[in-house]
Amino acid sequence: MHQYIAHLGSFPIRSYSILFVLAIILGAGFTITLAKLQKKDHLAEHLMNLIVPMMIGAIIGSRFWTVFFFDWEFYSKHPEEIIAIWHGGLSIQGGVIGAILVGIWYVRKHKLSFWEMADLCAPGLILAQSIGRDANLMNGDAFGDPTGGNFGILYPEGTNARATYGDQPLWPAEVWEGQMDIIIFALLMILLRKKLKRGYLFLAYNIFYNIGRFLLEMLRGDSPRYLFHWTAAQWTSASIIILSLGIGVYLYFRAPQTNEEGMA
Repeated sequence: MHQYIAHLGSFPIRSYSILFVLAIILGAGFTITLAKLQKKDHLAEHLMNLIVPMMIGAIIGSRFWTVFFFDWEFYSKHPEEIIAIWHGGLSIQGGVIGAILVGIWYVRKHKLSFWEMADLCAPGLILAQSIGRDANLMNGDAFGDPTGGNFGILYPEGTNARATYGDQPLWPAEVWEGQMDIIIFALLMILLRKKLKRGYLFLAYNIFYNIGRFLLEMLRGDSPRYLFHWTAAQWTSASIIILSLGIGVYLYFRAPQTNEEGMA
């Protein structure tokens, strides 16, 4: 793993940044292609307009979540690090919430269906998340606890993982989460062919991902723990799962809303 791809003079080109941008391009490209395949060209045009605002919302939300919910003890003592996103520390959960808030604002402004847009974005979103975990691996963050044996990932000097645990092999938490994301992507693509109520595909994404995230957090070694020995990500996951189930029940009792082609 290499934190830096190359240098332009004294300016480093980080692997994290390259993979982060590629994740956005891949997720957005897949979603726009899916919209066109579903003959929703009007939504494809709106998605093009949404890429930059949602990316900004995701970065702000992901950093906000990390600073104030995941590791405020550290950032309160090192406020100069709050904007240093190149050192790692972008919460996927906070990023999704930030992007959703921007999406809500946009669809209300343009009188679009939020749930139709959310269903359309769900597969591309989890696909992008899988690439994002590769960025974490290259950067040496989002790492696991020590395995207690001679197996696991041994991070190089200069990474947060190495600074935290030294020469101890760590659980490949971020690698397994990236692989989990691909499995969830496949499940969403299967569900995409079913006649689901509008909004259910997006809710399925939230439930699948956050169940997996909750379980994988048990292996994480980079987050403080709170009540029940849960990390902030576990508390966020539990809250999102409960909220998604509640919304699912609410949508179930509303008037049926399914796509004639069986695509939510």
